[in-house]
Amino acid sequence: MNADPEEFQENSSYWILLRDVAVLQVKLLVDGLRDLVLVPASLIAGIVSIVKSSNGKPGPQFYELLRAGKHSERWINLFGALRNSPEDINPASAFGETDIDDIVTRVEAFVIDEYKRGGVTAQAKARIDKALEAVQRKPKDQ
Repeated sequence: MNADPEEFQENSSYWILLRDVAVLQVKLLVDGLRDLVLVPASLIAGIVSIVKSSNGKPGPQFYELLRAGKHSERWINLFGALRNSPEDINPASAFGETDIDDIVTRVEAFVIDEYKRGGVTAQAKARIDKALEAVQRKPKDQ
């Protein structure tokens, strides 16, 4: 029984795809578990960094956690199977070079500008301040 080299190569491509699908599922599970652990860990590390502050600087715990998270992200390599993609798959991102950090920076700049101009965010801050003052003025026996 002689196998046709072209047929073998075609079947090989299917096996590679099936392997990549299976590996992605495992990686998604590992990535999800990591994220599940990082949610409370990042909050705790942030609080510890604030509590352990000295000389007007927060402690390094939160950023050490981020460093470990970045290493785990590289280790998981969620989308590593792209190396097996067909040549006609365009590697360019539909999102360009923008990421969530860029979007957060833009929104933050907008909010700060609005606040400085006395816009909507300044009104919202004034309302929150007023509500906090009202809560603080309530007698403690009520």
